[in-house]
Amino acid sequence: MRISLFLLTMLCSLSQLAIAQTQHQSTGWLFLMNNTKISKKWGTHLDVQLRSSDQFSLLRNFMFRPGLTYFINDKSDVTLGYLLNETFSGQDMIGTRNNTLTEHRIWQQYIYKHKISTVNVSHRLRLEQRFMEQNAGSDLFAQRFRYFFRMILPLEKGKQDFDKGPFAALQNELFFNVQNKGKLNGSVFDQNRAYLAAGYRFSKKMDLEVGYLNQAVKGLRQNSMNHAVQLALYTRF
Repeated sequence: MRISLFLLTMLCSLSQLAIAQTQHQSTGWLFLMNNTKISKKWGTHLDVQLRSSDQFSLLRNFMFRPGLTYFINDKSDVTLGYLLNETFSGQDMIGTRNNTLTEHRIWQQYIYKHKISTVNVSHRLRLEQRFMEQNAGSDLFAQRFRYFFRMILPLEKGKQDFDKGPFAALQNELFFNVQNKGKLNGSVFDQNRAYLAAGYRFSKKMDLEVGYLNQAVKGLRQNSMNHAVQLALYTRF
């Protein structure tokens, strides 16, 4: 019942995006993630992202996200972290080139992992406190909740303990504004990111994948649909 309500809510939100006027973009994303276990119970998280502007013309976003992880057990962990997000626009309100807007975030997340047959599944719940620099006026504070799930399917049959070989990855992430939505897009629903990729696991310590990401964003005046090609490298130590 809960799953049905969740899917219905997601479909209704996406249908609202489809009905409204939508601006389409094509971008490229580079995603680098590392998780390092420093003891039985503690570890570090770091991801770095570079995102292009429309038509791959310029660098639009640089994101740096470190965190400290506590492992509850083999299937669950929690992380507290910080994010620096630099957004480079082509020009500012008066036409000055290379205007930069900075966003700082504090974030908390919970991850639960399990298997369905040979498929590795992970669920992530993340809460973000966002401190956003604005083009005009005072800076904005908002909070956002994100739900993410990811499935990795080994492409070689009989891979119960998947440590090497090709795989397919499928993931989706929903974003919801939980504070100051009126100053963002006036909606609880913020965006959805659906992603499909093909990858190769070189060892238990490294994955490389490339895929297509569809980002549907609810805007204040106009919605956007971003078609992104993503190259991702995952390392684990």
